[in-house]
Amino acid sequence: MAATNLSLLFKNLDLAAFYQRFSSAEQCLKVIADEKWRDGYVCRSCGHSNYCIGKSPFSRRCTRCKHDESATAHTIFHRCRIPITDAFEIAWMVCGTPGISSYELSRRLETRQMTCWKFKKRIMECMAEGSGLHLFELSGKG
Repeated sequence: MAATNLSLLFKNLDLAAFYQRFSSAEQCLKVIADEKWRDGYVCRSCGHSNYCIGKSPFSRRCTRCKHDESATAHTIFHRCRIPITDAFEIAWMVCGTPGISSYELSRRLETRQMTCWKFKKRIMECMAEGSGLHLFELSGKG
């Protein structure tokens, strides 16, 4: 499965374009779901490929085993404790300026510095691996 590099998602987006494209949770979740399942849905529990709409926005539910998978599951946004729009903003800032400090992210988003540091670390690992959103497995990280 080929992956879209994370930085390509935000390439050539200035602040106005970023806010136009990612200003709502729905817009962010749609982008994640489109990237995650662009090669088709396969249930992680049973391997079935048919699905219906899941419980949360842009989630998918297996029609065989009824396993419900959110758009953010098994991505860098998995179990993200900040609003998805803030997470996207951190990702945009880190991809555009990898040297940005977690203190600067914290100041701009009015979020705890440690939260920004942890999420920046995830993004930097994803960028270092050259993996896309859906290939970042959390194997005990974060």
